Amino acid sequence: MTDEMMSLRTLLEKSSDADLLREMVGFAAQRLMELEVESLTGAAHGERSPDRINHRNGYRDRIWETRAGAVELRIPKLRKSSDFPVFLEPRRMAEKALAAVVQEAYVQGVSTRAVDDLVKAMGMTGISKSQVSRLCTEIDDKVAAFLNRPLEGDWPYLWLDATYVKVRATGRIVSVAVIVAVAVNSDGRGPLAHGLVPWGEVLGIAIGAAEAETFWTEFLRSLARRGLRGVKLVISDAHEGLKAAVAKVLHASWQRCRVHFMRNVLAHAGKHGRRVVAAFIATAFAQEDAEMARTQWRQVADQLRPKVAKLAALMDEAEADVLAFMSFPKDHRPKIHSTNPLERLNGEIKRRTDVVGIFPNDDAITRLVGAILLEQNDEWAVQRARYMTLETIAPLSEDPIFKLPAGAA
Repeated sequence: MTDEMMSLRTLLEKSSDADLLREMVGFAAQRLMELEVESLTGAAHGERSPDRINHRNGYRDRIWETRAGAVELRIPKLRKSSDFPVFLEPRRMAEKALAAVVQEAYVQGVSTRAVDDLVKAMGMTGISKSQVSRLCTEIDDKVAAFLNRPLEGDWPYLWLDATYVKVRATGRIVSVAVIVAVAVNSDGRGPLAHGLVPWGEVLGIAIGAAEAETFWTEFLRSLARRGLRGVKLVISDAHEGLKAAVAKVLHASWQRCRVHFMRNVLAHAGKHGRRVVAAFIATAFAQEDAEMARTQWRQVADQLRPKVAKLAALMDEAEADVLAFMSFPKDHRPKIHSTNPLERLNGEIKRRTDVVGIFPNDDAITRLVGAILLEQNDEWAVQRARYMTLETIAPLSEDPIFKLPAGAA
C-alpha cells in the first residue's frame, strides 16, 4: 500500500464526522500540489533522476478558507522559480469585490481604521490606482451583465427588501438603502420558507432613498424594461410610496410583511397583553379564504377597540395590505405573507458590507452587493428543489389558457 493510501486510511479512521470533509479537502489539495510540483521538477520528492529540472526549497504555510472550513496548507516552494497552486488562483467573485472596495477606499484616503487594518491583513499596502481600476473594471463588467440581463417568463411573486449602508456623498457620510428584488418564476423555482434556499432568481438592486415614491417607480420601471411581467403580488415592508408605485407600474397587489406588522402593532398591546393579542390576530390568518379572514380580522379589531383603541385603528388601516396574501392559493400563503425568506440573504450582505464600514461611493456598493448576489444566484440556479409546485403556480401565469383564482383577480 502506498504512503498516500496509508495517510488516507488513517484520516478516515481518526477523523470525526464534523471534521472529515474539511480534512478530505485538505488531503486532496495537498496531493494536487505535490503532483503539480513533481511535474515542474521532473521528479518525485527525494527521487534522484536525470530528468530533474528543478529542486524543492521547503514549504510556505497558508490558511485556505473553503466552504468546508479553514484548511491548513503547506505549499511547496521551488529553488529556481516560483509556483502557486492553480486551484488557489481564482478568488471568488465576492472576495474580489470586497478587495476592490477596500482598495478603492484605501487609495482615495477615506478608509476607516477598521478598513486600514483589513488592508494590512490582506497584504494590500502600496496599492496603485491603476491596479484598483483594473480589478474594479473586471468585476463591474460581470456584475453589470448580471444586473441588466433580460428577464424572461412570468414572475407571479416579487419580494423587495432593504438593507442600509453608509456611504460618502458630497463631503459627508449618509445612510442609503440597498433594495434587493427577488422573484419566483413561472416554473416554480423559488425560496423555501424562513430563508432556506433555493430561491428563484435575484432580479436586481437599487440604491437610494427608500421612502420616495419616485425611487420605487423608477426601480420597478427598470425591471419592467428588462422584461419583468406577470407579477401578481409584491411582498415588502411598509415603505412610503412603494404601494402606489406597485399599482402604477406593475398593476399588482401589495402584501405588507405580516411579521413586521405584528411587531409594530404589538408594541401597543402592553408587555403583558402581547401574547393574547397575537393569538387573537392569528385567528384571522388561519381562515380558509380571504372573505372569512377579513370578517375575523374585523371582529378581533372590534373586540380590542374598547381597551386598545390605537391598536384597533392600526388593524383597520392595515387590513387590506396585511391580508392580501389570503387571496392566493392556500399552499403558497405560508411563503408569501412576509419578507422572512430574504433574511438570510440580507444577513450575508450585511456581514460583508460591515467589513467595509463606509463606502467611498455608490459604485462601490453596487460592486460588492452585486457580486454577492451574483454568487448567490448561481448557487440557487443549481438547486433542484422547487419553492412551489408547477400545478399550484401555473394558474398565476399570464398565459390565457390559465385562470386566476377568484380572490386574486
